[in-house]
Amino acid sequence: MPTARKEQQVGELQELMERSTAVIVTDYRGLSVSALSGLRSQLRGVDSEYHIAKNTLASRAAQSAGIEGMAPALTGPTALAFAFGDPAAPAKVLNDFARTSRILTIRAGLLNNRMISAEEVGTLATIEPREVLLAKVLGGFNAPIASFVGVLNASISSIAYVLQARIDQLGGASEDSDGEAVPVAS
Repeated sequence: MPTARKEQQVGELQELMERSTAVIVTDYRGLSVSALSGLRSQLRGVDSEYHIAKNTLASRAAQSAGIEGMAPALTGPTALAFAFGDPAAPAKVLNDFARTSRILTIRAGLLNNRMISAEEVGTLATIEPREVLLAKVLGGFNAPIASFVGVLNASISSIAYVLQARIDQLGGASEDSDGEAVPVAS
C-alpha cells in the first residue's frame, strides 16, 4: 500500500521527468558519498540534478509521465540524472565521471520521450554544446554573405585602381625614351 511519502516521491520524480530535456539512468553502486557529492556539484554546473531513486517509484513516475520502456533500465541501485538545459552537457559529465571512476555505470537514457541505450548516451556526450552548434550554423549563414561582400569590394577596388591609374596618366607628365619630360596631350 503506497504511503503518502512514496506518493510524494513519485509526484516529484514525475515532475522532474516532465520538466527535463533528458534523463540518464545510472548505476551508482560502489560510489562513496563524497564522490556522489562531487558528481552532483558537477551536474549542477550544467543545469542538471542527480537523484537516487527506488526502482518501483521511478517506474511509476515514468508511467505517470507517459514514458514507455524505462522499466528494463531500472534494476539494482539506480540514480537518475535530469537535464534541464542542453542534454549533451550532463551526458558528457556522466560519461567522463564513469570513465575516470570506473565505478559509475550508465544504463540508458531518455531523450525526447524515447529510450536510448548506454552507447547512444555516450554518443550524445560527444556532441558539441548547443552554443557551439548555433555559432557554426550562424557562421554557415554568414559565409556566403561575407564572400559576396568581398567580391563586390574587389570589383569596386579594381575600378578605383583603374580610375586612379588613368588620373595619374592624364594629370602628370610622361618621359620619352631619352628620359626627358614630355607634356601629355589632352
